[in-house]
Parts: sequence; C-alpha cells; structure tokens
Amino acid sequence: MKEGLGLTNAAHRTTPGSGDLRRGDFAGSAERLERLARELKPKWIAFVGKEAYRGVFGERPELGLQERALGETRLFVLPSTSPANAAVPWWERLQWFQDLAGRASGLPLREAVRALVLDPAGRVLMVRFEDNFGTWWSTPGGGVEPGESHEHALARELAEEVGLLDYELGPVIWTREHRLVDIAAHGGQRERHYLIRTDPFDPAPGFSPRELVAEGVHDARWFTVDELDTVITGPRRLAGLVRDLLENGPPTEPIDAGV
Repeated sequence: MKEGLGLTNAAHRTTPGSGDLRRGDFAGSAERLERLARELKPKWIAFVGKEAYRGVFGERPELGLQERALGETRLFVLPSTSPANAAVPWWERLQWFQDLAGRASGLPLREAVRALVLDPAGRVLMVRFEDNFGTWWSTPGGGVEPGESHEHALARELAEEVGLLDYELGPVIWTREHRLVDIAAHGGQRERHYLIRTDPFDPAPGFSPRELVAEGVHDARWFTVDELDTVITGPRRLAGLVRDLLENGPPTEPIDAGV
C-alpha cells in the first residue's frame, strides 16, 4: 500500500493456464470490481492478460486503455507475463507497462519533434538509445523547449545528435504519443515527425560523446529498410511506415505512428 498499489484476482481459483478457466470461475467478478472501484476509488484497474478482462466482462479487449470504465476508475489491459505468452517479445510487453505507468503518473506529455532523414538510396538515419531497460534505435529528435518553435527544436536536435545543418524541411508525416516515466516531470511525449531528404553523410554530432551519453544517445548510423526489421525501433512499426512512404510518397495528412 506504500506505493498506492493493490492486487486482486479476476477468477476465483488458480489454473495451470488461462485456457483452463471456465465462465463460472468469473461469477460475480464484475460486481466485485465495481464495488472495489466505488469504495476504494482507485484511478486505474489493470488486467494482466486479455483473458482476465474477457472473463470478467464477457468481451474480447485489445491491449491498452479501454473505453469501458467503472465510475471514475479507468481500465487498462496489459499483456500476460506468463511464459506461455513468449510469442509477444519482452520489449513489446514492456512498452505496454510503460504506457500504463505514464498515464497513471498524471504527469503531462512533453512536446517533441523527430526527423525521418532519408538519403537518395532510401536509407534511414537512426540514433541508438540506451537505458535501464535495454537498447533501441530511433530517428533523431527530442523535446521542444518552452517558447521554442518545432522547426527550431528540430534544427537544434539534428545539429546536436547527428551534425546535420544544411537541409530542406519537409512535411509532417507522422504523429505519435509515447508514454513512459523516465522523462523528468513528464509522463511521456507527443511527437511530430518531419520528412527530410539529404545526401548521405557521416554523422558527426555537435555534442561531445559525454554530453550525448548524458542524453541517452550512444551511436548514429544509416539503416536500410530491411535492416530496420532486425533491431528494436521506436515506433515499433517504423520499417513498415518507411516502406509505405517510399512506395507511396508522403501522406496527405500525418499518420498515427503508434507505439
């Protein structure tokens, strides 16, 4: 209770797996959760696994925030942590827990900008980030400072992270809301992704290596689209988004890039 968290069960008995549960095992569960929400007034109730939610409410959910609520209590479905759910990669499961943590923090989203930097061969310039959870690659960019325009913030980030100074700013092609709790005073960020086309160059960050590491940036290099499939990227479906852009051109309206 020190952390403001509590645990309960959706079903009345334990089983070797979710496939062994029966409808009767969830009898009265919806009413019990409604009573808990009414009496204890938690801000969130999270279901670890889709089957827990389906057993209670009789409907199959998608992962994430649910439209259904119990009074003022929001409902969220997390991926199962069972070894039987190994088909869902650990990193993907972690993102859903980070999404809930960012929402539950009550902290605002930070405004941020990123750039899809493409060379004539269709390669993508990426930067490597590291934190306590692992390593992933993202397009260059970062937070917008108070009073700063999106265009100025992007120019600053491109100079700092990859040393790109001379370019023509293209349209906003994607948007993304990315929730997490390791950004000071924020529960995630709201991103605008711009398209930039440039000749190939060797990334030469304007920051010193020590300053870059302090920002979480550890490397920068070009990727082919197929190579993007071999690493963890943010957003997760970056390779597919880039393929679509190369085949069909920039969208007429920005696309939600997802988590």
